[in-house]
Amino acid sequence: MNYLLPLFSVLIGYIIALFLKPKNKTNLKLLLAFSGSFLLSLTVIHLLPEVYESHNPSIGIFIMVGILFQIILEFFSKGAEHGHVHGHEKMTHIPWLLFISLCIHAFLEGFPVSHHHNLAMGIAIHHLPIAIILTTFFINSSLDKKAIFVFMITFAVMTPLGTLLSNYLPILNDYYSEITAIVIGILFHISSTIIFESSEGHKFNIAKVSMIILGVGLAYFL
Repeated sequence: MNYLLPLFSVLIGYIIALFLKPKNKTNLKLLLAFSGSFLLSLTVIHLLPEVYESHNPSIGIFIMVGILFQIILEFFSKGAEHGHVHGHEKMTHIPWLLFISLCIHAFLEGFPVSHHHNLAMGIAIHHLPIAIILTTFFINSSLDKKAIFVFMITFAVMTPLGTLLSNYLPILNDYYSEITAIVIGILFHISSTIIFESSEGHKFNIAKVSMIILGVGLAYFL
């Protein structure tokens, strides 16, 4: 199930965008707000205490490395990891910089999942609206349907691939705390950005706050 949830969430998002063509941006933004708060809460409540239990004095440095690394990735992905894509210019081929940076992001997210099963649900909820937004963006940009399919399938398998490697490569387990700290930094940046970007003008409203509280509550009780 750890492998299937993140995989299926991207595929479901792809199918929803391809066939249902959702146009209500408000619902997507509320789903993003929920996913951001849920992912941030899982990170703070479950991942963060564990890495500090390792008593590694450099854990804070690795968390900051993760934040900085995500900022660098977003320079190439233009913020696609948190649904921040714009433009309708016609595309004739896969946007490789966006593709590579997004795959690296998804791949790294998969590492802690082998030790934290609930994180698979958090990443799945995070990837669902992102998949819908990305697929819609590519369709509006007139990208070839086969290229869209290849992009989304590859994106879908990256998180399960990260989980698989963390399970079967012993050297990764030797550095589990350090790698997880880097992922924590990545998730900190992504989830907090999602929360503040999921409404116009960064304004809070009752619906958004309700979704954030729901995400925090669900993460707490898992």
